[in-house]
Amino acid sequence: MSEIIKARLRITCPDKPGIVAAVTNFLHSHGVNITDLDQHSTDAMGGVFFMRLEFYSENMAVIRPALESAFESVLGGPFEMDWQIDYTDRPRSVAILVSRFEHCLLELLWRWTRGELPCTISAVISNHADLKEAVERFGVPFHHVPVTAETKAEAETRILEVAGDPDLVVLARYMQVLSPEFVDRFPGRIINIHHSFLPAFAGADPYRQAQERGVKIIGATAHYVTAELDAGPIIEQDTARVTHRNSVEDFKDIGRDLERQVLARAVRWHLEDRIIAHNGRTMVFR
Repeated sequence: MSEIIKARLRITCPDKPGIVAAVTNFLHSHGVNITDLDQHSTDAMGGVFFMRLEFYSENMAVIRPALESAFESVLGGPFEMDWQIDYTDRPRSVAILVSRFEHCLLELLWRWTRGELPCTISAVISNHADLKEAVERFGVPFHHVPVTAETKAEAETRILEVAGDPDLVVLARYMQVLSPEFVDRFPGRIINIHHSFLPAFAGADPYRQAQERGVKIIGATAHYVTAELDAGPIIEQDTARVTHRNSVEDFKDIGRDLERQVLARAVRWHLEDRIIAHNGRTMVFR
């Protein structure tokens, strides 16, 4: 028996009657089995329609080119769809950038070794050498690429060289601001964890900002990176309650637990094609 290859179809288009029926009938006519389907419309009249659909076929490797070509002519064009099909036999490559904080990085590596993140990790790249031994214990290449204000452009060039053109770049507490040129190379393919509940307390030292303002809830935010600092589409957030009795260090300890969980969920959802970004927002089909 041939290997069963799963496929994930994501669609964005103007909403109109009959889209779901057209898509499911089309896939049925190609002999595939639909295993998961989710959808959302921004408005019942004249909104934008989003769909994530998962399906499989024992003959996917054979029918794939014809299916994609037919989909565009039968549905993609007539329904004005922005659509994409991804397949599970094409695991994505991931490069992780990190500085000195290890909690998010080690969470990702641990989940990866357990098979929870469907990808290959091509490299871990850091502007400090502290985590080299910890990373190499997982069998992942570690690259030390120092960065100063004067060498940022050269460092980013070196990062691109050692990363090996990854499908996804994850900033696991990488405490450097990437240049617009670097970000533009990976549109919708850089995920950052921000140690704050965005859009509140953007920028540096948000836990101290939060503690000084006397907040009662702190959080962490995973988002896609854009040229505007901490303003990319939000993927996932989580919060924890705090009180006046908590110090700034307490805030940071609580926040680190949130950060590693939130980032891991965001990375997994991206790898499982559960996210559609549109006009600065994300639809996350969990």
